[in-house]
Amino acid sequence: MIDKLSNQNRIILATVLSFLFFATYDYFFIPKTAKNLNEQNSTRVEKTVTTSSQRAPAAIKETASNIPSKVSKAVASTSKVKDNVIATVKAKNFELKIDRLGRITRFYLNEKKFTSKDGKRLQLVDHKKGLLPLEMRFSNEAINTEAFATSYDTSVSNIVLKDKPVDIVLTQRLSALTVVKNIKIYKDGHYKLEVKLSKKAKYFITPGFHPSLGKKSYTFHGALLQKSDGSMEIIDDGDAVQAEFKGVGFAANADKYYATVLYNFKDKMEVVETPLKDEDPALFIKGKQDLKLGGYIGPKDFEILKNINPKLTDVIEYGFFTFISKPLFVLLSYIHNFLGNWGWSIVVLTLLVRLVLFPLTYKGMVSMNKMKALSPKMKELQAKYKGDKQKLNAHMMELYKKHGANPMGGCLPMILQIPVFYGVYRVLQNTVELKGAPWILWIHDLAVMDPYFILPVLMGASMFLQQRLAPNSFTDKTQEKIMKFLPLIFTFFFVTFPAGLTLYWFVSNLASIVQQYFVNKTFAKHKKEEMAVKK
Repeated sequence: MIDKLSNQNRIILATVLSFLFFATYDYFFIPKTAKNLNEQNSTRVEKTVTTSSQRAPAAIKETASNIPSKVSKAVASTSKVKDNVIATVKAKNFELKIDRLGRITRFYLNEKKFTSKDGKRLQLVDHKKGLLPLEMRFSNEAINTEAFATSYDTSVSNIVLKDKPVDIVLTQRLSALTVVKNIKIYKDGHYKLEVKLSKKAKYFITPGFHPSLGKKSYTFHGALLQKSDGSMEIIDDGDAVQAEFKGVGFAANADKYYATVLYNFKDKMEVVETPLKDEDPALFIKGKQDLKLGGYIGPKDFEILKNINPKLTDVIEYGFFTFISKPLFVLLSYIHNFLGNWGWSIVVLTLLVRLVLFPLTYKGMVSMNKMKALSPKMKELQAKYKGDKQKLNAHMMELYKKHGANPMGGCLPMILQIPVFYGVYRVLQNTVELKGAPWILWIHDLAVMDPYFILPVLMGASMFLQQRLAPNSFTDKTQEKIMKFLPLIFTFFFVTFPAGLTLYWFVSNLASIVQQYFVNKTFAKHKKEEMAVKK
């Protein structure tokens, strides 16, 4: 039956299967670029593992439960954070708490869109992994054990942060070593960190682990490293190995919407990746006697990250089509600056994308009309040369050449558009700015599904109308029934998608309907003129 499919059917199937492939692949495997375990990387990992005893301290090569008993108890005590808090910083959009071990133990987001239905604030610091931001681990086991048993002193315990940044000085006095952490905290959630040791000692410091807010297979959870050449090392939860990286600009642990980051783009960092429980990646930055780093905890908001440092926008990871998705988001954000509403910005972005792609769309639609016009003659040739495929193909090619038709003319332009459509899909799937963003009437949050399923139904209806307008030539009733079910399948597929993404697809269908109507009318007019000339 596949051999009998019309060109239009093949176009629709190619589009549907391609989109379903990307969406399904995205659902189960990305938004992430799987760690590149090619021969070169395998050699790097093997070399790192074999020499790890020299490069990385035992304290960070093991999970918290395998650290010497005193340290293990200290790490386990993070659950009793109320008794351990020594400093609190309150700002307009966040509140952070620092515990007696000099770690950020709580980070609350105060904005309304980040609160739960019962009014509870979102808390970004993960405690389940026993790894908190700014936690230090020493190579020397004796120092490490003492460090986890000794509390820091703080220069201030309660701070209200307004416009100007605030400073906190944390001091830990060990028997043979004094550790000082100077932290300057800014109102957007980023901070500057300076660690000073009274004498040299090998240690590592971590940005912590991403928040445990419930994992979904189609969203990213893991670690990201910006390497010296600007490329990204992306490590998914469950894929961590023992490895070491040099020349790192930033080290981040992130999920779909939030990240905790340490960075230094001037004096690049040395970073150790080590597996935690379930092979989730933990990142540790190799320390210095006088270490200076930047840090950030919070939502992966493009403008916030850009204002801190444009290079930090790479923390927002769109997957394989980042090179398409990132410029599209910049355009979407630019439109939003004018309109002030993310829903209408999506509508405008969709129309702009359709307008830019119209030359390709037009060629595809004209080609489909030509193929439809040739359909009767094609059926005649199929009947005439039913038992001779070689002659049938030869006469088919002659027919295409004579009438300037291209059997791939409708399919190829559609396939070329799929990366753009998928790029938009990745943008709308991973944009934290859409969280809590209303559109009209019943849509109060573009980052979640339509609560009343109105948009998916409208999307399915528009797809059905688009299918009716598109030229086709079904060869049998079974094919026709299968194709008619596609709008229903897509409607079901989009029911749980974010409203912002469904809105994009719906508006794209409407634009396609207008374009198809225009092409059909134009083609019919030209056909009528040709017939008049022949008469």
